[in-house]
Amino acid sequence: MFNKAFKKKQTPVSYQIEHPNEVVELFSRLTLHHQVALLRLMSRNLMVNINGDTTMGYEMNFEVNGALIEATTDESTGESLDQPSDT
Repeated sequence: MFNKAFKKKQTPVSYQIEHPNEVVELFSRLTLHHQVALLRLMSRNLMVNINGDTTMGYEMNFEVNGALIEATTDESTGESLDQPSDT
C-alpha cells in the first residue's frame, strides 16, 4: 500500500534519432488522422508556391478524405480557420 507513494515517476522515453530510417518507420505506423495532425503542426513553417501563387501553410486545412489527405485553402472550401477541427 505504501510502496505506491514512494515509487519514482517514470521518465519519458527519449526520442533521439539514430538513423533517418527511424523517422520513416515511425511515420509508417501513424494513421491518416495522426498524419493530418502532424501536417497541421508542420504547416506552420510551410510556404507553398504554385504558379506564382503563394499560400502559407497555416492558411491551409488538412482533412482525411477516404484514403488520402486533402489540403485545401479557405478560398476553395469557403470555411473559416476559426472553426474547430474534428481530429
